[in-house]
Amino acid sequence: MADYFVHPTSFVDEGAAIGQGTKIWHFCHVMPGAVIGQRCSLGQNVVVMPGTRIGDNVKIQNNVSIYEGVELEDDVFCGPSCVFTNVINPRSHVSRKHAYQKTLVKRGASIGANATIVCGITLHEFAFIGAGAVVTSDVPAYALMVGVPARRVGWMCQCGERLHVSGGTGACSGCRTEYEESGGALRQIVPPGRSK
Repeated sequence: MADYFVHPTSFVDEGAAIGQGTKIWHFCHVMPGAVIGQRCSLGQNVVVMPGTRIGDNVKIQNNVSIYEGVELEDDVFCGPSCVFTNVINPRSHVSRKHAYQKTLVKRGASIGANATIVCGITLHEFAFIGAGAVVTSDVPAYALMVGVPARRVGWMCQCGERLHVSGGTGACSGCRTEYEESGGALRQIVPPGRSK
């Protein structure tokens, strides 16, 4: 007996690997060669293509397709109807399977509803993509991105609260984690639960 749940309306093809405790809800299709980690949740109408990798504890909401070339690390959140691409210049009458580009979504990143992630980029750890944004280039760790095309408008804590950084430092009002900003990048300086 499988140690994961698949709704009767969904299909998991032979050759797909599904981790313990994962739940695959209505009308999903997981194709051969796809690898899905432990404790993931795939909402209604999710498609996972061959050769894709999904880490542990990933939440994929309704109507999302994970195309070849996309990799989601642990703890990633994909909001409803967010979109990944894997070819820059698609044409129906021209095969571009040789031109698939890699898209990497690193640990803890969140992608809002209806956001579009153009292929060939990396969303770094704990990046936060606002609803409806169109992301066309790499996103720094902890960056809050909004708009079309997406631009950075601030920083987000790894716990999901917006940070207020002043004078090069800031602390989360929720979990009290401290951060340092330098050269357009943010890094954690005090891990959660620890003090200076």
